[in-house]
Amino acid sequence: MLKRKDFVKVMIIPPQKIQFMEIELVKEAVKLVVVILAVVGIECRKLPRILEESFEVEYSAISCRGHSASIEEFGGVGDGETLNTKAFQEAVNQLSQYAADGGAQLYVPAGKWLTGSFNLTSHFTLYLHKDAVLLASQDIDSWPVVDPLPSYGHGRDAPGGRYISLVFGTNLTDVVITGDNGTIDGQGELWWQQFHKKKLKYTRPYLIEIMHSDTIQISNLTLVNSPSWNVHPVYSSNIILQGITIIAPITSPNTDGINPDSCTNTRIEDIYIVSGDDCVAVKSGWDEYGISYGMPTKQLLIRRLTCISPYSAAIALGSEMSGGIQNVRAQDIVAINTESGVRIKTAVGRGGFVKDIYVKGMTLHTMKWVFWITGNYGSHADNHYDPNALPVIQGINYRDVVAENVSMAARLEGISGDPFTGICISNVTIGMAKKAKKYPWTCTDIEGITSGVVPTPCASLPDQGPEKIEMCDFPTENMEIENVELQRCSYQIRY
Repeated sequence: MLKRKDFVKVMIIPPQKIQFMEIELVKEAVKLVVVILAVVGIECRKLPRILEESFEVEYSAISCRGHSASIEEFGGVGDGETLNTKAFQEAVNQLSQYAADGGAQLYVPAGKWLTGSFNLTSHFTLYLHKDAVLLASQDIDSWPVVDPLPSYGHGRDAPGGRYISLVFGTNLTDVVITGDNGTIDGQGELWWQQFHKKKLKYTRPYLIEIMHSDTIQISNLTLVNSPSWNVHPVYSSNIILQGITIIAPITSPNTDGINPDSCTNTRIEDIYIVSGDDCVAVKSGWDEYGISYGMPTKQLLIRRLTCISPYSAAIALGSEMSGGIQNVRAQDIVAINTESGVRIKTAVGRGGFVKDIYVKGMTLHTMKWVFWITGNYGSHADNHYDPNALPVIQGINYRDVVAENVSMAARLEGISGDPFTGICISNVTIGMAKKAKKYPWTCTDIEGITSGVVPTPCASLPDQGPEKIEMCDFPTENMEIENVELQRCSYQIRY
């Protein structure tokens, strides 16, 4: 241990000679200097390179990497003002050479990293330090424009193309976007204003979009103020979305949390969302374009979701569901001050199907509707939709739900000549608000059964008696994506 007399010797040595000192002695001196300077407020000089130390960051991922680099090595500057788009893209491009040799990870240290859109590569990890913030560029003209999604045939905000997402990837394998709860800030206020003023020529960008890809992980991040949707995996498979916090003003337009779209084998878990639109919106294409593309969303697991969205749903199925949605399981859902718990949105012209949906264990407080099925949702891509393309809605199962301060228990509206069938609701207790609607249930063109539901449902959902309270069975066998286990990975950070 360095003695005080040694510390004095160190302090009077000229800086040009300090490199010749015994390294351990210098390290001890530095520790004592830091303590004293913190007390007396003396400015500290930059330490010589020989004092460099390191620590290890550990995280869980579907794959660990054989190579690592920091964005600073590619000229990145985290001052919140320097544009880092070229640095990020160069880093990804350079690190792509390791795809066949264990892959690579790009570390983003603490700082504010202003950037436009950049594309990812396969066998790649993007890791954000807990104090790292990716700031989306506010220069709308600098955002590249891409074609509408083929299963939509039309932009969501405008007829033409769409601005590419901030973090984007297509035709990839084995991609991880993670961190120690680092932040991606879409700085969406500018985009929301332009949208409301109808000044946008193209559809707003999303924060993260992965297309035509397989084996994807997005985890342990905070996403704020997205221009539109936050996380959009589309035409992809084997996806894990885990430990994500998503926050946007509740009045912000279309800031959906997570939108799995024409995806297979997706696991969404441990998610907290405050949103201006649906917290999780399950999709598969729009009208004739989705029917033609024909790629359903299936084998989807949602669990341990907490949602606040006063104008939308905790979980929405549709309205773009023309490619079909099947085998969705949602469990342990908490929603507070949210318009509806589960909502199915469809319409004449959508075609497709929503079937084999299982929801178990919802705790809800302050809702407009607990259950909402809409067969008259408008908003078509164009006027070319087929009026004979009727959706099939069947096998919808809800059980073990407790709700308080609810305006209306359910609004279930099928389509005349196309009833929605196989609706099963059991063990549900709904506490009505003081100013609740006179009739807690509205049911048209639906067929199903109930057991142990309070208040008493409509006649088209006859009660099967208390002995049937365990019906609407939730599947017990694991989905394939549930069996995927993450590895313990690490990254050596030098400072």
